Amino acid sequence: MSTSEIQEKVRRRYADAATSIDPSCCDSSYSAAGASDAFKASDPEKFGTKLYAAGDLSEIPNGAALASLGCGNPTAVAELKQGETVLDLGSGAGIDVLLSAKRVGPDGFVYGIDMTDEMLALARKHQEEAGASNVEFRKGVIEDIPLDDATVDVVISNCVINLSGDKPTVLSEMFRVLKPGGRIGITDVVSDDDLSGADRLERGSWLGCIAGALSFGEFRRGLEDVGFTDVSIEPTHSVADDMYSAIIKASKPGYKEVIDVAPLAD
Repeated sequence: MSTSEIQEKVRRRYADAATSIDPSCCDSSYSAAGASDAFKASDPEKFGTKLYAAGDLSEIPNGAALASLGCGNPTAVAELKQGETVLDLGSGAGIDVLLSAKRVGPDGFVYGIDMTDEMLALARKHQEEAGASNVEFRKGVIEDIPLDDATVDVVISNCVINLSGDKPTVLSEMFRVLKPGGRIGITDVVSDDDLSGADRLERGSWLGCIAGALSFGEFRRGLEDVGFTDVSIEPTHSVADDMYSAIIKASKPGYKEVIDVAPLAD
């Protein structure tokens, strides 16, 4: 499939998930049955809400929490600080954006990027419910992030990069929008280095976050090729045979100080 064909399949899957909501349940949150039907490709023990601490979930609207399809909790690994500007790639119904907004405080700001109108509508609804004023959701694809160069301090994402058909461009875009000295703290699915693309496809579908996953070595090389340093990839739990959810961190080098030393006078 081409990148655009993959994007359309992913968009349709998440649009279907968003429109499965039962607004009459639990004070406008997702119905458990609706979420289960929409997200049936995911294993609830390996993907989704259970990977967040109860304390985190209590901070945000129920709907944002129950809509999660991620393979981890990037806000717990990105070490967010007060006043930072954060970008969440594939922000979905807003769980990681809203958690990040609390971490960075009123002097910080969080952008959420998603290509699905239905998910963006949900995210903005949850933003309003949460009263989050330091948040903006924008429509866009992660292969062409709708932000200027050197805009954010931190990029996070949760099981999204594996869904792209053009991962080198995604990694390059992350590097572009980071300020010098910025960093990434993401969770994603990775495979052992000896698994072929066919092996990964045997273990699960592209839309199930398995077939499109990079290997440990491929992810590391991809990040280093676009300029990232201090790359670390640490598995957290198995999602299929020889495939894992992993915490991926890396940094964009900062400005180099140039000190001009005047020649000594004779």
